[in-house]
Amino acid sequence: MSHSATTAGSDVPEIARVQRTALRVLVSAQILSGAGLAAGITVGALLAQDMLDSTSLSGLPSALFTAGSAVAAVAVGRLSQARGRRPGLAAGYLAGAVGSLGVIAAAALDTPILLFLALFVYGAGTATNLQARYAGADLADPAHRGRAVSTVLVATTLGGVVGPNLAAPTGSLAEGLGIPYLAGPFLLAALAYALAALVLAVWLRPDPLLLAREIGATEAVDLPEQTPSPIVKRIDKGIAAGGFVMAVTQLVMVAIMTMTPVHMLAHGHGTAAAGVVIAVHVGAMYLPSPVTGWLVDRYGRLPVAAASGMTLLAAGLLAASVPGDSVGLLAVALALLGLGWNLGLVAGTAIITDTVPLATRAKTQGTVDVSIAIAGATGGMGSGLIVAASSYPTLALAGGILALAVVPVAAFTAGRHPT
Repeated sequence: MSHSATTAGSDVPEIARVQRTALRVLVSAQILSGAGLAAGITVGALLAQDMLDSTSLSGLPSALFTAGSAVAAVAVGRLSQARGRRPGLAAGYLAGAVGSLGVIAAAALDTPILLFLALFVYGAGTATNLQARYAGADLADPAHRGRAVSTVLVATTLGGVVGPNLAAPTGSLAEGLGIPYLAGPFLLAALAYALAALVLAVWLRPDPLLLAREIGATEAVDLPEQTPSPIVKRIDKGIAAGGFVMAVTQLVMVAIMTMTPVHMLAHGHGTAAAGVVIAVHVGAMYLPSPVTGWLVDRYGRLPVAAASGMTLLAAGLLAASVPGDSVGLLAVALALLGLGWNLGLVAGTAIITDTVPLATRAKTQGTVDVSIAIAGATGGMGSGLIVAASSYPTLALAGGILALAVVPVAAFTAGRHPT
């Protein structure tokens, strides 16, 4: 790929410079959105448990906003395909802000139905936060895609770590405004998502996906149908492998993460302690991204994907064996959980981006993220039922064992198509 190109008689900006600018804007938006998505992680289950007076349904908020993220993933992907990353991502974050306000209203009115609807809309923020990683790779050199994806992901760390630790002060602010304590973090989420939308709408110019298409204008729009069958099969297998890795790691991570605050409160810990553990977890989800990106580019996508399954197994085993009064060990288990998710997401994203042609990239990426969201919704909903029927250790152990499914899939795919 050349560092400059000409389209329609005008000079296209130098690609490396545009990529750096796009990454700066995306990083700024991700810092804000990290604080927004942390609200649902930290108090979503606790808010539902309080309003519904039921542990078995405490996984419902996670299921709802991850189900909402499935719908949003399609919408953001299709809008990005048609109009570019800027309008797609900005619209997704704006929807997340609206959902956050709806959660606050539902808590104030003590209306579970409104809470469910609002959480569904709130899930758009989660979907958009994930879709932004693809925007970081649109203009990246193929040899550095892992690092480009990781740069966008790591930016979520600051907001994601700060957000849970603001659960107590935002709860106090909410009470001062006559809003239930547990709805407080959603005040932060509404503001953070709205600002993220504003940053993207104003400064993500030129649009990275649209510019990538201009540069690759010689690529046929209907490439998948015109290419020989072996190449089409390779594309399909790459999409399947990358999607499977990300879906399984999402399911396991969401299931264990969702019930951790509930487990902690049942053992006498407060929301502040739960916020610290979740902050450690969210930090581990995103902070290792630069190293993960380097590993993916240096050693390959599939070996890192296999490592994610082993790391999630270790997380499940530790979480299942931690004494209820040990916040420190539980934080270590949740850190491993976040790291395993990070390894799977960066590796899976690189596989998808390598595989899918530019002509259909955004639409396919959105579709793949639907499977991730559905997996997360399944994990969120099932987690409460498993804990109610058995225990948190059972849930953690089952999740760790399930994550091992990633290892043979990565090995089988590597044997056929080294990546």
